[in-house]
Amino acid sequence: MIFIQKGKFYITTAIPYVNAAPHLGHALEFVQADAIARYWKLRGREVRLVTGSDENSLKNVHAAEAEGISTEALCARNAAEFRRMADEAGLSYTSFMRTSDRKAHVPGVERLWKLCDKSGDIYKKKYRGLYCVGCESFYEESELPDGVCPEHNRKPEEIEEENYFFRLSRYEKKLEGLIESDELLILPETRKNEVLGFMRGGLKDFSVSRSQERAKGWGVPVPGDPSQIMYVWFDALGTYITGIGYGTDEKEFAKFWPADVHVIGKGILRFHAVYWPAMLLSAGLKLPKRIFVHGYITAEGQKMSKSLGNIIDPFGLFAKFGVDPIRYCLLGGVPTFSDGDFSVKELVARNNNELVANLGNFAYRTQKLIEKFYGNEVPSAKLDAEDEAQAAKIGEYAGKIAEEMDKYELRRGLELLMDLSSSFNKYLSDREPWKNEGKRAQTLYVCSRGLSALAILCEPFLPFTSAKMRKALGMKEALWEDAGKELLKPGAKLNPPEQLFKKIEEKK
Repeated sequence: MIFIQKGKFYITTAIPYVNAAPHLGHALEFVQADAIARYWKLRGREVRLVTGSDENSLKNVHAAEAEGISTEALCARNAAEFRRMADEAGLSYTSFMRTSDRKAHVPGVERLWKLCDKSGDIYKKKYRGLYCVGCESFYEESELPDGVCPEHNRKPEEIEEENYFFRLSRYEKKLEGLIESDELLILPETRKNEVLGFMRGGLKDFSVSRSQERAKGWGVPVPGDPSQIMYVWFDALGTYITGIGYGTDEKEFAKFWPADVHVIGKGILRFHAVYWPAMLLSAGLKLPKRIFVHGYITAEGQKMSKSLGNIIDPFGLFAKFGVDPIRYCLLGGVPTFSDGDFSVKELVARNNNELVANLGNFAYRTQKLIEKFYGNEVPSAKLDAEDEAQAAKIGEYAGKIAEEMDKYELRRGLELLMDLSSSFNKYLSDREPWKNEGKRAQTLYVCSRGLSALAILCEPFLPFTSAKMRKALGMKEALWEDAGKELLKPGAKLNPPEQLFKKIEEKK
């Protein structure tokens, strides 16, 4: 039995750099975060989903210089593209926070800095190290196979300057205990072990500022020392609290913090599982509950990345194939917690063989038969044991899907959704209501129950399809627990049916 869960649910995406336009790897994270957010909203939670754009980085400055435009202009243009992708992908965000926003973002990160400083965790010293602009991070030589950054296949710069540092070493044992006990839960287990392995090598204090000169005047000045700019990660991680009002709306912040889950890619795990919790402990703020770590979309086995030049444009895919088929392929074709290849060939196969042939086929056949034999009205019928058993599958599958979604197993949840649709497709085919008049009414009544349930249960994964289905069925908004109820009573008037998905014709 699925019950409404009242209360709040707060989820974030990572805050991507805007040195270039978004690629399909960003869409994967947006779609995963959205599926989680929509699911918990259907469970009855009041949801906040924060995303945004990381603008105060040196790589943005370099990208602007290469184009011959101002950093401000580059960030404004590319942030608008990330927001457009969030909108087109169906990301149900409640806040899009630009880190260059002086009113909404900067007051909160200034407060965070001051609290860490008050705790005695910020100090100034001269430093020399190897810095990767792509990662916006210093590396030890031991972390650089063949002397190049493992994320960007590029040799870091050697930097020497006086910066402010954060006493990360002070929180080593505390963090280790929190992660080992799962009080700070890292999903999947392999990523938890990766973080613990890194920590057991000993945590070193890290630089949290850059000189104005090296930052080229771009970023948030350090409170009390305008000669220094906050380290981009200190600034950007603060988005998770400023996005719900830290520094500007304390009532909203108090209601929604801590985050229930941060959704991030594996390449930035250290910043979220080590640096960020330590900063929060220093400031006296609660820690997030979970960190959900996904892999990368790969192209011929390589990470998809702007710096590697092997990106896939999401806008072209959305325009050509539609958003929900892309979402379906990302959520169902790419493993939830590990790397997975994306190809148009697989997209076409999944669209035609699964969306069209399964969910789309069941929905269209059911509605056309109700239109043909009952004038678009749900028939009244007395159910036999077989009918009751089929209808009971709705509650059974709603529970199974919820179990997987509660564990953040998005791919498995989607597979179960399609299993439920397949079960109804088979029931419809086996009963043959187009020629079996004796069982026609009860078959189509049960199928209408299945269709209304699928319209609810598919929303986290296929929100645009869900909206189409609800409109065709004349359904009002409903929660997850409503899926097993009789939402379409006998006599309910349906709207004319339409195809949910189009078959993609492959070029020979």
